[in-house]
Amino acid sequence: MSAWSSSTSRPPGPNSQIVDERDTLTRMPTVLVVDDEPAVRESLRMLLKREYAIDTAESVDTALNAVSLAPPDLILLDVVMPRRSGLDLLAELQELGLEIPVVVLTATNTVSVAVEAMKLGATDFVTKPFELEALRVKVAQILERQALEREVIRLRDEVRQRHQLGRMVGKSPAIQQAFRTIERLAQTSATVLISGESGTGKELAARAIHDLSSRSGQPFVPVNCGAIPRDLIESELFGHEKGAFTGAGEQRIGRFEAASSGTLFLDEIGELETSLQVKLLRALQERVIERVGSANAVPIDVRILAATNLDLDAEVAAGRFRSDLYYRVNVVPLVLPPLRERREDVALLADAFLARSANRPDANGPAPKLSDHAHSALLEYSWPGNVRELENAIEHGIAMTDGDTIEVAQLPLPVRRSGQAEALRQEWRQGQIDFEELVARFESEILREALERQNWNQTQTASRLGITRRSLKLKMDRLGVDPPT
Repeated sequence: MSAWSSSTSRPPGPNSQIVDERDTLTRMPTVLVVDDEPAVRESLRMLLKREYAIDTAESVDTALNAVSLAPPDLILLDVVMPRRSGLDLLAELQELGLEIPVVVLTATNTVSVAVEAMKLGATDFVTKPFELEALRVKVAQILERQALEREVIRLRDEVRQRHQLGRMVGKSPAIQQAFRTIERLAQTSATVLISGESGTGKELAARAIHDLSSRSGQPFVPVNCGAIPRDLIESELFGHEKGAFTGAGEQRIGRFEAASSGTLFLDEIGELETSLQVKLLRALQERVIERVGSANAVPIDVRILAATNLDLDAEVAAGRFRSDLYYRVNVVPLVLPPLRERREDVALLADAFLARSANRPDANGPAPKLSDHAHSALLEYSWPGNVRELENAIEHGIAMTDGDTIEVAQLPLPVRRSGQAEALRQEWRQGQIDFEELVARFESEILREALERQNWNQTQTASRLGITRRSLKLKMDRLGVDPPT
């Protein structure tokens, strides 16, 4: 194949091989081979033409002309060429602000040339004569990494536009900071310890890290370490051989092997007993496991993400969690904020849960909407169960309403109480009730809730409130708070 002439201002005409390849391979990544030796250009074209659209140039000027017409996805660049060297092309690309991956090809096997090329922005270099298959693999790796980086940028833009990362939703500064951390962690292979209160979305964060990582095409295997019986957790994690214990009728792989090449998510890792912590530590350190009933080491290739709602520092101090395992899993911490610290996300999350319910197979038409008072009740409530409690509250409201609007009365009792308190404040602000009635109704609601929490046991309720049982009974009579019949 002939190279482009340095005097041409556009690619050759429609009968050229370059145009033919571009017409038929327009969706393939484009590789520009820049070398003054026709034999090198042809051998590289033959090597890569099945996977990429190949353009060639015999000089720096020809290459610059090609880049100005259509920037390639990658450049294979010879250093030593007549008139201008490959280093000149790197310098011009840098001046133009073009971030094109460049692999430098040089017969000069010196550190100085490689260092200079890397300073000018080269991605990598190989020395002539080079192994063709090794070069093909290198090109593939660079272009795959470039495609992944573009996908990450696209997903970041999507997050900024839609306030969403995977199935996590939020626009508050606290959750946006968590989103940015997740995106950074996804581009590493580091072990991550995700901490936060129950219901903050630790598994969703782990899934987002996996989905944005280079392992996204491989399995994501979650394990709730606190939900599996202690006598079964070792077999669940590491697998077992046939006959290893009563009931082990056949060989079975564990979660580590099931997650091969992917991600293993160890939820509630703080619940593991000490003996199993030792085996987990060995697996993380040596990257091998042993099935129960076997002494043969099985190599593993998994990324570990762990989560806990316990204070592992306190667990280590109390001797319930091994310090060496703690430091092994807590390589990079990710802390998810409770919902009470991101109240601006409550309405956004509620609307997302409503929209999600309408897309389920069993949905009977569009999802109902929240009334203004119901929205206010959601915003007033403290959400001790965090996002999971909010999702359950929306499900409760959908189940309890027969119309197209969810009212305060159709929300769970704790949320309803919060909404009633806000409604009382609104009545007082608008002058519909006086201050004495406001106080009396607030006191009545608090008293009734305290009694319900103690199953209407007056002695326990009085103790909880710090008053005598007689004082409690007098308040109940004055406020008209009667036990259920």
